[in-house]
Amino acid sequence: MRTFVDTHCHFDFPPFTGHEAESLHLAAEAGVNQLILPAVEASRFNHVLQLTETHPPIFAALGLHPICIATHSDACLNQLAEMLEKRHPKLVAIGETGLDLYMETPMFDKQQRLLREQFKLAKQHNLPMILHSRRSHDQLAAMLRKASLPATGVVHGFAGSLSQAQAFVRLGFAIGVGGTITYERAQKTRRVMAQLPLSCLLLETDAPDMPLQGFQGQPNRPERAARVFDALCELRSEPAEQLEQALLENTRRLFTLPHA
Repeated sequence: MRTFVDTHCHFDFPPFTGHEAESLHLAAEAGVNQLILPAVEASRFNHVLQLTETHPPIFAALGLHPICIATHSDACLNQLAEMLEKRHPKLVAIGETGLDLYMETPMFDKQQRLLREQFKLAKQHNLPMILHSRRSHDQLAAMLRKASLPATGVVHGFAGSLSQAQAFVRLGFAIGVGGTITYERAQKTRRVMAQLPLSCLLLETDAPDMPLQGFQGQPNRPERAARVFDALCELRSEPAEQLEQALLENTRRLFTLPHA
């Protein structure tokens, strides 16, 4: 059986809540033996860390997501800083954070300020970042150039152009490959994932979001990382075994994950 890591799964939300053990069993049956759970706001930090303690396959990231920008405050930043000081043994990244210009009221100045503060924490603690970017790739790349983060990170669920992806890769960032590539109509994203260096790719689902082709209207699930992998195999020229090994090595290198 193949081995995968779902590098982006919001396992602290329904439909997983109350069904964690069953969901992890289904994931393991598909070869998904580890997953990274990125928090989206400070009120969820403790629950996310508790899930890592209860379930060995789960690792955590803590961050302030731009989609929740209205709820974030300086107190939230302070809470994040305190959590990072304690450095839970299964905390592997800062995130999910980033920029989002798709929202009706993006409060973009506040987004940028909070992101800069999280950059400082990433530098201080030498942790990689899990970055969200929606209609904001160029702005995010510009901020990252100024930040010069030593541990870099991943731009997750990427759906921009090849040149935008290459800008992140030049800065040392990985690119998250998700369910978008399972859609025939997503030709731009499919071409990008076919052309990027294999050394920069990570596998993810963004479950319960970003449903795959054939599962529209259903919550996404971590076991479907295996289907994302199958779609990636169709797009790439490398043998499946080489793809599998590279995705694992990229993930373990970036997040310092143990072998499952």
